[in-house]
Amino acid sequence: MTKTFKPGTLCIQAGWKPKNGEPRVLPIYQSTTFKYSSSEEMARLFDLEEEGYFYSRLQNPTTDAVAAKIAALEGGIGAMLTSSGQAANFYAMHNICEAGDHIVCATAIYGGTFNLFSVTMKKMGIDCTFIDADASEEEISKAFRPNTKAMFGETISNPGIQVLDIEKFARIAHSHGVPLIVDNTFATPINCRPFEWGADIVTHSTTKYMDGHAVCLGGAIVDSGNFDWEAHADKFPGLTQPDASYHGLTYTKAFGKMAYITKMTAQLMRDLGSSQSPQNAFLLNLGLETLHLRVPQHCRNAQAVAEYLEKHPRVAWVHYCGLKSNKYYELAQKYLPNGSCGVIAFGLKGTREDAIHFMDSLQMINIVTHVADARTCILHPASHTHRQLSDEQLKEAGIAPDLMRLSVGIEDVSDIIDDIEQALKRI
Repeated sequence: MTKTFKPGTLCIQAGWKPKNGEPRVLPIYQSTTFKYSSSEEMARLFDLEEEGYFYSRLQNPTTDAVAAKIAALEGGIGAMLTSSGQAANFYAMHNICEAGDHIVCATAIYGGTFNLFSVTMKKMGIDCTFIDADASEEEISKAFRPNTKAMFGETISNPGIQVLDIEKFARIAHSHGVPLIVDNTFATPINCRPFEWGADIVTHSTTKYMDGHAVCLGGAIVDSGNFDWEAHADKFPGLTQPDASYHGLTYTKAFGKMAYITKMTAQLMRDLGSSQSPQNAFLLNLGLETLHLRVPQHCRNAQAVAEYLEKHPRVAWVHYCGLKSNKYYELAQKYLPNGSCGVIAFGLKGTREDAIHFMDSLQMINIVTHVADARTCILHPASHTHRQLSDEQLKEAGIAPDLMRLSVGIEDVSDIIDDIEQALKRI
């Protein structure tokens, strides 16, 4: 019987299993190619008849080991790393969608993902209907069409900090014969494992908490192995019908539960690239080894900062699901009982210029286009990350014009609060 390790142990031990005489620490396989003794051996790899490495755009021992660690942390059967979180969300969708298809998505998501689904993929012939995640199951179900292929949401939305009712979304998706894809970047598998609540596929921007140090871009897609593609074969011909580019191979028949990840690696990564470099995967693995230690500290600090902001007379509102006054507090207690994340959304009393003056007055806390790393940072989404959205789209995504996104780091929390206090006094 194989022992099931706790997340903290998986952060350290999963993925890389050295044999006698091999490095204890995961090495960087910094090579584009891999040698074989015969042409026949190489041919079997290209026909997907055997596992192995032949070109690092498709697979590499370093990136595979890190992908295996993330799969273990999420409780999935397999994973693939990508060059960024954006690439992960695109691949997760494009692996089962093609021109003429449709997806349903929560409006409260990261602005880059909103643009990916609403503009870029629309140009590729894939339509998206955005829905209010807090609406009733009956109302959300009206968005589905016969050609709908997937449903998407974020465990904790960026930057609005809304909590997704994963079980509700899973019920709706499955009632329409499609998988639920959940971006679990903010919660990480330390605080939430969406597969345990019915999600089928999980994505990550590993650039954020998983890396934790703002040193390397990356993304990941994890498959639970639970969605029955064959039961909905007509909806997913790419998985259930022969692939002409692999001599008529059918992924579900050849690879069973690994069909989704195998197709994505062998077909999408082969044709589109966006692979994560071995160097970045190595750095990501170092971040993962302390994920279980950093995430609780982020949450403790953010809780203290949120409580401070909520009581401050210059603060108009605070969105943090760890506050009992928050709309999503009960959902957070269900899905995120050990803590949510280190990100807080808040607005000040006064004008937009007051908010800008406040941010410019911060000394330790920096204005950066990033979130969820060790250092506390801040930005104004309407002016920065979401500036491509119209006022109406901002409203649909739950982003107020005065919203500031504060990513609370793992510094001493008293220093974080002191910096906010001195900046507030300057308004």
